[in-house]
Amino acid sequence: MTITVCHLYPDLLNLYGDRGNVTAFVQRCRWRDIQVRVKEINLGDRVQFEDCDFLFLGGGSDREQGLMAEDMMNRLDSLRAAVENGLAVLAICGGYQLLGQYYRLPDGTKVPGLGLMSHYTEAGDGRLIGNVIVDAELNGLKTRLVGFENHGGRTFLNDLTPLGRVAYGGGNNGVDQTEGARYKNVFCSYLHGPLLPKNPLLTDLLITLALRKKGQNHYLAALDDTFEQLANRAMIDKLLEKK
Repeated sequence: MTITVCHLYPDLLNLYGDRGNVTAFVQRCRWRDIQVRVKEINLGDRVQFEDCDFLFLGGGSDREQGLMAEDMMNRLDSLRAAVENGLAVLAICGGYQLLGQYYRLPDGTKVPGLGLMSHYTEAGDGRLIGNVIVDAELNGLKTRLVGFENHGGRTFLNDLTPLGRVAYGGGNNGVDQTEGARYKNVFCSYLHGPLLPKNPLLTDLLITLALRKKGQNHYLAALDDTFEQLANRAMIDKLLEKK
């Protein structure tokens, strides 16, 4: 049994070490003797998303995201079918924005998104920058996610479920205390850092969902996450002490 990971546009979308999300996913699989194959998909490369089990989409500059958005429009039907069929997805920052309805620029121009989810993004006044704590519930377990945000867009969810509630930081828009979004097995967030090495519970949920897509209700063997938990706790304590 081999999990197939699709890493979209690794050459364009790698702000703040986002590539580390794929590294963490792969390593936590290998520590459990779960075989993983990573497909790096760049502009113009052929891919069938239905053949993938986990897809990662990172963030990039406006120019890079524009190139990626144009390319993704040609893959939209395949991606939509895979998402509806249970594909596990993690989309960060610009990738998160792209999956929504649109991004409205400061001059009022509306840049269409892929429309896979109902959220939309408006250009904001200034940027939301800094470390973030998010209270979330993952697979029935309450946890606190930590990461780093740096975005000018303000995202609003419509009827979507947020990834979690902001305990520290800006989150989606700096107003409603939501951070990220969820739809089926799609997880979206503004948190860089990268996100998964800092938050192993989320990583393991994505692995579980990828296995489930293959028809495997696989029990994940426990790993020693002492250092990850200490790092997570140290960041939370530091930020809440400031607050």
